[in-house]
Parts: sequence; structure tokens; C-alpha cells
Amino acid sequence: MKVLCDVHIARKVVRFFQGEGIEAVHVNDILDSWHTKDNKIANYADNKGYTVMSKDKDFKNSHLLKASPKRLLMISLGNISTRRLTGILGNNLELLKEKFEAEKCYVEISADTIIIIER
Repeated sequence: MKVLCDVHIARKVVRFFQGEGIEAVHVNDILDSWHTKDNKIANYADNKGYTVMSKDKDFKNSHLLKASPKRLLMISLGNISTRRLTGILGNNLELLKEKFEAEKCYVEISADTIIIIER
């Protein structure tokens, strides 16, 4: 599993993944930083094998309609602390690793559910 965190995901989440032995980058460190358009982020992720992690519903729409990005981890938890987010990710890390081995996969984490769409 490789993770590309979108602009509204804290850099601490990147460090969390790296601490778990998962390759992770933040969009602010690649391409045109926070100026990068969503389609360029999706193309980069697809070409390099990353799962995009985002709160941006535009990625959800693009994934469901165009299958790009191929792998998307959608965070629908509102404004929660980074500590709580990394706790939730940690509690579900094995599931996420398993699901994002697929060529195409969508996982949405919300307050009381995890939605998984595999293709």
C-alpha cells in the first residue's frame, strides 16, 4: 500500500503511515504543491501506484464515474483531530492494506461505517 495524502490531510498522517512502514507522500511535497489540480493528483497516483487519501468529494465523484483515481480512501469524518484520525486508521490498517492491494478500490470511512467498493 502506498498513500498520497491530499492537501486537507495533515502531514502527521503521512508520518503515521511512514511509521507503519507504508510509503506515503503529501501533495504539498510533489507536483505543483497545493496548486495541483485534482486530475493531475489522480493521474500521478494512478501512474505511481498510490492510493489517494482525501476529504474532497470531487475525488469520490471522479473515482465512481471515471475510475480515477483507481484507489481512493475517502475520509468523511468532519473536522476531527489528527490524533483521532490516525487512531481510526490504525484500528483499520490491516483492512486498508488488504483492500488497497486491488487494482481499483474505494473505501470511505465515516463516523459509524466503512463503505468498501471493490472492482
